[in-house]
Amino acid sequence: MQFDSATTALVLTDPQNDFLSPDGVAWELVGKSVEKNHTVDHIEQLLASAKSGGYGVFVSPHYYFPHDHQWDFGGTLEKKMHEIGMFDRSGPLELAGFRDSGADWLDRFKPFLDDGRTVICSPHKVYGPEQNDLVLQLRKRGISKIVLAGMSANLCVESHLRELLEQGFEVAVVADATAAAQHPELGDGYEAALTNFNYIAGAVLSTEDAVEQFASQS
Repeated sequence: MQFDSATTALVLTDPQNDFLSPDGVAWELVGKSVEKNHTVDHIEQLLASAKSGGYGVFVSPHYYFPHDHQWDFGGTLEKKMHEIGMFDRSGPLELAGFRDSGADWLDRFKPFLDDGRTVICSPHKVYGPEQNDLVLQLRKRGISKIVLAGMSANLCVESHLRELLEQGFEVAVVADATAAAQHPELGDGYEAALTNFNYIAGAVLSTEDAVEQFASQS
């Protein structure tokens, strides 16, 4: 997969405190994987190199509003996210209590994401981008190639990978710029995702590979 700044963009899923900060509500599940992969450092490197190379950056965030907690059913991790208040916001038209909350960006990412040029999409609600405007935003800017990273590997990243491929995009996943839950009964989500990345993605890259391409193909 060859990068070029006219048709290639970096897409990040859920670069938010609840996943990536030791104070986040999901840290007990994902923290070891985040630290092992140096996920935060790698996402920051991707952001810096994409911005420097003139590439578009798109964020598909995860927010839950009070009305989302009225759903009647959900999957295992979906229900867990609601139980622990993950990505909670006070309302879709309000920012009360948002700053530095679990739904906010990690501080290290804010200089890149709050620069006025990053495209912040509407929130996805379960795992994939079917319910938000990510595909529309990409199409409207002529993007056909995606460099995909963020959280978490076997849930939102993999779901975005599958849907973006179905929508006709060429997608490379940056395997060390993500991480996932490790659970004694449910298993290792990161290892499960790696298997599927290798089967499904157009390319599976390291952060080093992606940064090199951002620098050489801008």
